[in-house]
Amino acid sequence: MTAANLCSTDTADSRWRLSALQLTSQPEPERNFAQVAQLLATLPKAAQHLVVLPECFAVFGGGETLQRQYQAPLGAGQLQQKTAALAKTYQVYLLAGSMPTASPDPQRFYASSVLFGPDGRILADYQKLHLFDVAVADSTGSYSESVSTMPGNKVTLSQQGSLKLGMTICYDVRFPGLAQQLAMLGMNVLAVPAAFTRPTGAAHWHTLLRARAIENQCFVVAPAQTGIHANGRETYGHSLIINPWGEVLADAGTEVGAISIEVDLAECPQLASKMPVKLHNRFKSELKP
Repeated sequence: MTAANLCSTDTADSRWRLSALQLTSQPEPERNFAQVAQLLATLPKAAQHLVVLPECFAVFGGGETLQRQYQAPLGAGQLQQKTAALAKTYQVYLLAGSMPTASPDPQRFYASSVLFGPDGRILADYQKLHLFDVAVADSTGSYSESVSTMPGNKVTLSQQGSLKLGMTICYDVRFPGLAQQLAMLGMNVLAVPAAFTRPTGAAHWHTLLRARAIENQCFVVAPAQTGIHANGRETYGHSLIINPWGEVLADAGTEVGAISIEVDLAECPQLASKMPVKLHNRFKSELKP
C-alpha cells in the first residue's frame, strides 16, 4: 500500500464549511463547467470551504471513448485547467470528484479525484481503487468499468490545516477497509463523489454512507449525479452530508443543486474520546497489490 499524506500551512481552525454539488452531467464539458460555476456562485463564503463535485462531473453519458478523449497527465489538460480556475475564482478547496487522467496502459485511463486549492494548485490526487464490474437491474444491465479504466494503487489522505480529507470514489464505498485505513491515518472528512445507479442507490446509498460515517467517526461528503443522462443511464442523486454520529445533515434529493453546511471538525476527536473504536479495533486493513 502507498499512502499519500499531503499537508499545507493553512490555519488549524476546526470550523469548516462542507459543500456538495449535485449534477446531471452531459457529454459536453462546457455545459457541465457552466453548471458548476453557477452553483459555486450560490454558496456562502467561508474562510475554510471544501466543495466536492460528483464522479464524472466534467464528462458523462457519452461512454468510455468520450472519457478517453479528455484524458490527460496529472496537472495538464483542459478539464484540470478549468477546474483549477474555478477553485481560484471562488476561493475554495475544490475536489474534482473524478476525471480521466493518463495511465501506463494506453488502452485505459485512471478515474482520478483531484483536490485543487484556492490558489488553483493541485494539492492531492487519488485514483479509484475498486472498479464497477457488476450486473444491475436497470436499462444498462451490466457495467464493465475495468475495460476502460485502470485501478489505482494508493490510499490518499490530504491534510489542509485541520481538515484531514480521505479520498474515495463511488464503488469504493462498498469496501469498508479503505475508509478504515483512511481513519487510521487520521481522516476526519470522507469524500465519496459518486454516480450511483438508481436501483443500487435506492437500496444502499444512505445505508452505506451512514455506516462509513459511524464506523470511522468522521464527516462524510457525498456528491452525486442525478437524473437521466445522454446515454440513457439513470443516476440516483441524494447527495449527502453526514456527521460522525451518522446523522444526515443535508440531502439534496433528486434535483440539480447544492447542499452546504458549516461544521466543527473537533466533533470527531470529541466523539472518539467517548467511544474509542479505533483504539479498540483489533483488525488491520491493507491494500492488496
